[in-house]
Order: sequence, then structure tokens, then C-alpha cells
Amino acid sequence: MQHLPLVLADLVAISVLVLALYYPRHRRKDLVVAFFGVNVGVMAVAVVLSGTTVGAGLGLGLFGVLSIIRLRSTELSQREVAYYFVALALGLVSGLGATSLPVAITLLAGLVAVLAVVDAPGVLARDRERLVVLDAAYADDAALGDAVERLLGVRPHTLDVVRLDLVNDSTTVMVRFREPRGGRVAAVAAARPDAVTA
Repeated sequence: MQHLPLVLADLVAISVLVLALYYPRHRRKDLVVAFFGVNVGVMAVAVVLSGTTVGAGLGLGLFGVLSIIRLRSTELSQREVAYYFVALALGLVSGLGATSLPVAITLLAGLVAVLAVVDAPGVLARDRERLVVLDAAYADDAALGDAVERLLGVRPHTLDVVRLDLVNDSTTVMVRFREPRGGRVAAVAAARPDAVTA
């Protein structure tokens, strides 16, 4: 019964994290189930382990094992990895009960608040990442940067060459850039038939 307040706090925290933040923003219902399942499962195991002398060590070991299994089993974006780890952390903080109730609730609220802020739609809203296929092979980085800038109409922050095909004369590159106000990039790219962006 001493765990009941933390269990309820965890259920509130994971509900806010998943149903109020993650799902309205990203719409992957398969991960909604995964986040709840991982959180509640970890919390239940952590509650059991908290009664043993090695509960914290086993809890951290469980955190690592579950992370490796889950992250190897499907394709997750870095954003989804962040939600996944916070769901795990919420379960551990609530289940182990190693701190007082006010401290634990503050930690739960803090974890949710961090993702609420850094994943808010307005934060970094103009930063973009695009996979671009150019119809020329660019072995020179400066020439590649100039070609991408002509195509998108903005100077890229970073260029990571994914594939340089000298036989078929093409370059596949991951481009990270800040879109100008008004969405000029989409209009410029649509007017250029010599490249494909994804």
C-alpha cells in the first residue's frame, strides 16, 4: 500500500506523456501501446525489486536490458527513443520508491515537462532534415554544398553523403538546414525536376 501514491502518480505521468504529448504530435498508435506497456511493466517489476537489498542495481540492469531489446526490435526515430527512455524512467522512479513522495512526484513532473518543452511544435520548427538525390556525382564537398544550396535555396548546416554513385552519376546526401520563413524550400524543390527529395 505504501507504493500506491507513486503508482497513481506514475499512471498520471505516463498518461500525460503519451496521450497528451506524444500521440497528438506524432500519431503512432503502436508506440502508444509500447510506451504504456514498458512503463507499467517496469514499474511493476521495480515495485517488487524495491523490497530487496539489490533492488536499485537490478532496476538499472532491467532498464539496460529492456532498452537493448526494444531498440533492436524496430525502427525508432531519435525523438521516439527519448519518449521511450522517459517512459522507462517514469516506471523506475515510481516503482523503486527510493525517494520521498514529493521528490518522486517532482521528478515525474520534471521528466514529462522536459519533453513537453523540447518536443513542442514551435521549438526548432524550421529545422529540417531531408534525404536528397542529385543527378550528378559530387566528390567535392564545396561543389556538393553549392549544388544543394541551388536546389533548396538555403545554405545547409550539414551534409552527410549517404551514397556517391560514379557509374550512374548521382549523389545521395542527408541535408540538415533551417527553412526560411514562408517555406521557400518546398517551392524551390518542387520547381526543380533534376532532384528527388524525401
